[in-house]
Amino acid sequence: MSSLPTTEERRTARVFLNRLTKRYPDISTALEYRDPWQLLVATVLSAQTTDENVNKVTPGLFERYPTAEDLASGDPEDVERIIFSTGYYRQKTRSIIELAGDIVERFGGEVPDEMEKLVELRGVGRKTASVVLAEVWGIPAIAVDTHVKRVANRLGLTADSDPVRIERDLKALYPTERWASVSMCFINFGRQVCDARRPRCWECPLRDRCAYEDKAVRPER
Repeated sequence: MSSLPTTEERRTARVFLNRLTKRYPDISTALEYRDPWQLLVATVLSAQTTDENVNKVTPGLFERYPTAEDLASGDPEDVERIIFSTGYYRQKTRSIIELAGDIVERFGGEVPDEMEKLVELRGVGRKTASVVLAEVWGIPAIAVDTHVKRVANRLGLTADSDPVRIERDLKALYPTERWASVSMCFINFGRQVCDARRPRCWECPLRDRCAYEDKAVRPER
């Protein structure tokens, strides 16, 4: 899709989002947090695991290291022990300790509320930054994770595989005030219905307009 979608493409995209918004009228991130710092760390930890797993370890992590200053000087082995169950624990430990150090050194221990500054932090990409901006400050943003990427491609809203280009295409289709809804609706829909391996196409509310060719058939009982 070009950066200038047609009126019909925008209309179809709006139909998809309206139906999903009706299905998920009140949604926000499932990650539990008290402030921007906690959500930022939790989002980094959520890579390659479930939000439920992250929510099990973050209370202990933030009790031990409540601020960026605390985590920046934290013991890596201790952090690894706390977050072990989230997977890739060594890589994630390094990421959140470096992230904490960047916040302390560059932003006085406070999480910045601008995309350009957030992505300067080590371990923080546009997806993580978008989650924090939209969830904490209500700043319009579209977070493109694996679910958003899959759903957007199957629905024909983009032909790209690059998250930055997918974000661009989706922003061109939807008005600014609905950007946050795109992320949350697509993520939940991707988890519950539009599964990567076993999509539940027979119960999909978007089936009649979906461009996905390999629609799954309800399994026989």
